Amino acid sequence: MGIVADAALAAGGEVIGVIPRRMIAHELGHEGVTSLIAVDSMHERKQKMADLADGFIALPGGIGTMEELFEAFTWLQLDLHHKPVGLLNVAGFYDPLLEFLAHMRGQRFLKAEHLETLLVEDTVERLLDRFAQFDHKPLGKWIDRKLTDRKP
Repeated sequence: MGIVADAALAAGGEVIGVIPRRMIAHELGHEGVTSLIAVDSMHERKQKMADLADGFIALPGGIGTMEELFEAFTWLQLDLHHKPVGLLNVAGFYDPLLEFLAHMRGQRFLKAEHLETLLVEDTVERLLDRFAQFDHKPLGKWIDRKLTDRKP
């Protein structure tokens, strides 16, 4: 995250950091960001970042990246936000994940139309173009049947 923040700052961009206070105590906060917002917990951090964000892009990363990606993707699926969610699939990094998501779709744990809302590209330019064109229409999460069709 620090390398990305440094590159954005070097290019004249604005970088807002959101960090739990206990991480600041371990000197993990980036001192050079435009604004550093201290919060009490990781949950509060994610909510604050989601509130501030225009969209969500997962770069190749670890388990924390996956956790944040899937939370943003789930919130989109549940219509809790209408912001684009994407993967920057550098050198095929996310290919195994995309295969697993296709498996989930095939097993009917993920609707095809929900999977299609996850924007995936291998270049920043194409991904940002797709973000600019993103126009989310709420899809509804659950199986395509009315509550009245259910039998007691």
